[in-house]
Amino acid sequence: MNSVLRSLSTYAAVVIGVCGILVVLYAWNLPPFHGSVEETNDAYVKGKVTLLAPQLAGYIVDVPVQDYQRVKKGDLIVQIDDRIYRQKLEQAKATLESAEASLDNSEQSRKSAEAKINSAKAAVESANAAFESARTTFERTTSLLKSNVSTQSEFEKDRAAYDQAQATVHQQEAAELVSEQDLNTIVVNRRSLEATVESAKASVALADIDLQNTRVTAPQDGTLGEVTGRIGQYLSIGTQIGSLVPNDVWVVANFKEGQLDGMATGQTVAFTVDALGHRRYTGTIERFAPATGSEFSVIKSDNATGNFTKVAQRIPVRIAIDPNQPLIEKLVPGMSVVARVDLAQGSPAASSAGK
Repeated sequence: MNSVLRSLSTYAAVVIGVCGILVVLYAWNLPPFHGSVEETNDAYVKGKVTLLAPQLAGYIVDVPVQDYQRVKKGDLIVQIDDRIYRQKLEQAKATLESAEASLDNSEQSRKSAEAKINSAKAAVESANAAFESARTTFERTTSLLKSNVSTQSEFEKDRAAYDQAQATVHQQEAAELVSEQDLNTIVVNRRSLEATVESAKASVALADIDLQNTRVTAPQDGTLGEVTGRIGQYLSIGTQIGSLVPNDVWVVANFKEGQLDGMATGQTVAFTVDALGHRRYTGTIERFAPATGSEFSVIKSDNATGNFTKVAQRIPVRIAIDPNQPLIEKLVPGMSVVARVDLAQGSPAASSAGK
């Protein structure tokens, strides 16, 4: 009798052990209960968290927002004291006006120089005409002197007039050359003045940019994180004053490498969110990471050692969240999710090719 009871107890223990093993295999989705659904709880909601920082230094005079406030693109986050930057802008504008006035004055000088050249050319023509007249008179007097018709004094007088007319021609030609050189000098200086004006315009633009940068605004629609800027605080360039989380979010699920066989872009993904009472959402596989997560780590493991234990690597999979789902606006970066992919649905690309 006792041997029978011991046999029944042994059989019962074996049955219970086998049932326990089967339950564990079923719970972990292992053979022979391994189905077509691949699941991972190593998945999170992701988003682009933008750190906000000023491009210039100064004291904060206004912080019109609060932590976790929704903002629109262009909304003021922090106002830096702009008095110095306003004065710099006015100073740059005054410098620009002075440079433009110098350029306008150069234009007037150019016109005046051109007028002087025209006047010098007219003077040269007049001198040439007087020279021709004096030359003709001198030649006639010379001929008359040879015939003893003219006197020596008339000859000398006409010769002096001839020499003076010739000198006047040379003088007026030199004056014309000087006027032309003056014009060239003005033209060259004008290029320098034009460069000065362009430099002054650039200074005005830079001063205006600095003035605009005293307003730290939201780069896009989203929700603020913790705003650390305080009125009266002195900010250096690049000092973090808060963060902005845009409305666009997605899911990154880290599947084991052995789970990827049969996964493809375009497949439907179901996932639940822990923070929302395990509410179920759907999405679509967008793309796969180009390498395993370990390859992106700062400290990489070295497997070329004497003792090696194979560890299944995980590959991040980006999942786009389907729009127009209930409470989808409550999904924020960092939330834990459980993602499931049914491999029985096949590849959408292969299905489209078959059609």
